[in-house]
Amino acid sequence: MKILHLEDSVLDHQLVCRALRKDSVSIEVDRVESIEEFTRLTREASYDIILADYRLPGFTALDAWAALPTDRPSPPFILLSGTIGESAAVAAIHLGISDYLHKDELHRLDRVIRRALEVRQAVHAKEQADAELAASERRLAGFAEHLQSAIEQERASIAREIHDDIGGSLAAAKLDLAWLSRHATDTAVQNHIQAATDMLQHAIGASQRIMMNLRPSILDQGLFAAVQWLATGFERRTGISTRLNTNHESLSLGKPIELTAYRTAQEALTNISKYACCSKVQIELSDAEGVLTLEISDNGKGISTVEMQKPSAYGLKGLQERAKTVGGWLDISTREGHGTSIILSVPLTPAGHFVEEEHDQ
Repeated sequence: MKILHLEDSVLDHQLVCRALRKDSVSIEVDRVESIEEFTRLTREASYDIILADYRLPGFTALDAWAALPTDRPSPPFILLSGTIGESAAVAAIHLGISDYLHKDELHRLDRVIRRALEVRQAVHAKEQADAELAASERRLAGFAEHLQSAIEQERASIAREIHDDIGGSLAAAKLDLAWLSRHATDTAVQNHIQAATDMLQHAIGASQRIMMNLRPSILDQGLFAAVQWLATGFERRTGISTRLNTNHESLSLGKPIELTAYRTAQEALTNISKYACCSKVQIELSDAEGVLTLEISDNGKGISTVEMQKPSAYGLKGLQERAKTVGGWLDISTREGHGTSIILSVPLTPAGHFVEEEHDQ
């Protein structure tokens, strides 16, 4: 064990060394008595423990503590003094000093040192675990962003295939049926042609609806128009009264933010239709105070704590991760029997717009 002892009394230093050698198998102790020498040694060498008298000629142990290098972890710093009061010792510990021991209690020095080392080891382990957790969360956030991007690209690709292949074939079939209808004279044939035309028109409508869900081209008309389209379609399909309010209809946002808000509204309405058992939905869209806020509320049965914490609740977790990719966050407010509110918030700062443009590229 390598120890640095800040002490101006040679006799006190010898007493400390005797107490240490009595309890420890192998130690190496360097003594300094000036702050200049203390600063030099702590920068040039590595120590396991620092022991320091409180009052020294021209400075105190707190001055030495403040002079420790900041570019690396400091070793445990123990005050070993006979002149400091208890209140001053407590104040020093609040500053970060590891421990305090009176010079009359040198028989306890070995235990104090070992305890300080154990605490430092525990702190180091926690810091390392926190750093690893933060790195893991960054990797997870990066993976979530990549996954969302890949999903959107795949959706766009499928939408193009539906438009180019299936849509083209359906349109051609509709033209052929129209030709047959003009040239057929038999009533039974005309009835079959009309039935086929109706089914074909239904298929064309379904393919257009699927394309819109996969790649919302309506976003080209703005976020308000896109959310209004979602709300209108939701009310028509479910019969649930749905109202959309906004502070103004011409919201100017970056494409990533618009797509995030659109997908949030889409997922929220899908969940409401499946689970909420509600009679009314309220959607609020605002960019007040430089923050985009999208809130979707229902008066349904709410979400229980167990349901919120289910590992399979990927929809809400996915929305939370998606919000992070544009610098925002997602809040979920719910009470069983009192409905649910899903709130997306995204700061609309100049720096945020720069990130959006870079992300969109």
